[in-house]
Amino acid sequence: VQLQASGGGLVQAGGSLRLSCAASRRTFSNNGVGWFRQAPEKERDFVAGISWRGGSIAYADSVKGRFTISRDNAKNTVYLQMTSLKPEDTTVYYCAVARSTWGGDEARMYHYWGQGTEVTVSS
Repeated sequence: VQLQASGGGLVQAGGSLRLSCAASRRTFSNNGVGWFRQAPEKERDFVAGISWRGGSIAYADSVKGRFTISRDNAKNTVYLQMTSLKPEDTTVYYCAVARSTWGGDEARMYHYWGQGTEVTVSS
């Protein structure tokens, strides 16, 4: 499975961005998907996750109420709508496909990773 993350960019604090993660194969629809972010020389942190049909969703505490994850299996795409962005949200965001129908918040539960899309939030 190849993943293509897009939608990153430069935005002012308080602004919004929508990230997209498009998969190359239909097997995407049978797996959970997660968004993670990683700053240079830091560990990859969980941001949000969604189960294969969208029935289960989880967010990191730092983004609850501001970010929304969703998926469109017909389009093999998962989205991360980010609102009320803060400078501390600045980093590279990665999407990943879980090993099963739900990946949770641990990176080891995901086995396919996209190339990352950079988000910069200016103050």
